Amino acid sequence: MHAATFFDGFGWREGVVELVDGRVRLREEVPTAGLPRIEGVIIGGFTDHHVHLQLVDHALLAGSRLGRVVDLGGEPEELRRLAVHNSGGTPSDRSATGESGPADAHAPEIRTRQAVEIDFAGAFLTAPGGYPSDRDWAPAGSVREIADVDAAVEAVAEMADAGASCIKVTSNSTAGPVFTDDLFRRTVGLAADRGLLVVAHAEGAGEAQRVVRLGAARLAHAPFTERLDDDEIARQAAAASWISTLAIHDDPERAIAVDNVRRFHAAGGTVLYGTDLGNGPMPVDLNPLEVAALARPRQRGDRRPSRRPPPHPRRSEGVT
Repeated sequence: MHAATFFDGFGWREGVVELVDGRVRLREEVPTAGLPRIEGVIIGGFTDHHVHLQLVDHALLAGSRLGRVVDLGGEPEELRRLAVHNSGGTPSDRSATGESGPADAHAPEIRTRQAVEIDFAGAFLTAPGGYPSDRDWAPAGSVREIADVDAAVEAVAEMADAGASCIKVTSNSTAGPVFTDDLFRRTVGLAADRGLLVVAHAEGAGEAQRVVRLGAARLAHAPFTERLDDDEIARQAAAASWISTLAIHDDPERAIAVDNVRRFHAAGGTVLYGTDLGNGPMPVDLNPLEVAALARPRQRGDRRPSRRPPPHPRRSEGVT
């Protein structure tokens, strides 16, 4: 049994950590005098809303500060296997992490293996010849080229049956053809019929505006092709959330994305932490470069974009 300071999503609390039936348990109470204390603090695991597990050493997740990841493009059966492999227990049963690493690092007798919850979209859905069908980095079996509504019906059903938590559609007009308006809208409807939202990779002039207008509930990247006007920012804030992925860009794309995020947040939009893990070298962990990029709008006099604090470490919800 150890004393610990933890964050419950609203403020710092004092509690006690102990091993019960082989699992680490945290409860809120005033520790007794003389109880050994875990160094650092305990928080719930963070969620990275944009990863590609087949492009990294996913085994490294176990030692990270992440409690949940969302894979936005890969071979669906392999992602299903990874998700099932990691499905034992719940986030509240996992080792929480803190400023000095895993919370149990200073209490070996309560150390347990950390499991990270894996959600996934399955394959990239794209137009025939569309991005990323011609990319060498795309894992075998990770792309479905959708020529018509019948193909969309089949692909959405395949992803849903594999256990997908969302559907990924790519709309990158700079790298190839994209869905027609009608096909995109129909795909959104098919996903909704299975209880799934559509996450869109929007790249190219007008694409971020178009996909949200057609029903995409989330953008896989904060818009970086062009500066959205304030009216469009307001429409997006009311209709969709954005995944940050700011640190993958160089200027001018990064400056454009940061400016869009600043105004999107000011308009009440929700920004979700995400890194596009697998897109170049980056830690299989909470990425300090992404956190720093999210802080940049604050330097211009605005509040930091909302990334909702880590959840109570005893609860199962993810963190944005």
